[in-house]
Amino acid sequence: MKGKMRYNSNKEISYTNEIRVRFVETDPLGIVWHGNYIQYFEDGREAFGRHHGISYLDQKDNGYASPIVKSTSEHKLPLRYGDVATVKTIYVDSPAAKMIFRYEIFNPDGELVCTGETVQVFVALDSGELSFTIPSFFTAWKKKEGLLNE
Repeated sequence: MKGKMRYNSNKEISYTNEIRVRFVETDPLGIVWHGNYIQYFEDGREAFGRHHGISYLDQKDNGYASPIVKSTSEHKLPLRYGDVATVKTIYVDSPAAKMIFRYEIFNPDGELVCTGETVQVFVALDSGELSFTIPSFFTAWKKKEGLLNE
């Protein structure tokens, strides 16, 4: 179909990074407080963005911010002070003007500790208005990553 974008929904784009659990992130039992997992998601998302060329600074340079409008997490096992955990951040493609990320956090033994998801929308920095269409820089990024075929 000429002029219509086709999505390559079979391609997974992800990035894996490590975080070290700090003392301040734990409760009196030395277990990570559940609210800190959202910060670990952000650490993963920022590492993903820097690696794949779609960081918050890249978005800002193109006149956009991408605030989170939804976040979920499911906790399966605890992390403890001093653990080095692995955060896998997975981009979930969508035809809408938003970014969806899924997260998997693993403990040092490779066991799944937490899963989650965030949804972000694009907001124009100059007007503060929500973008209902995919910004051109993001379309270009999707093409570069092989997510869009013309």
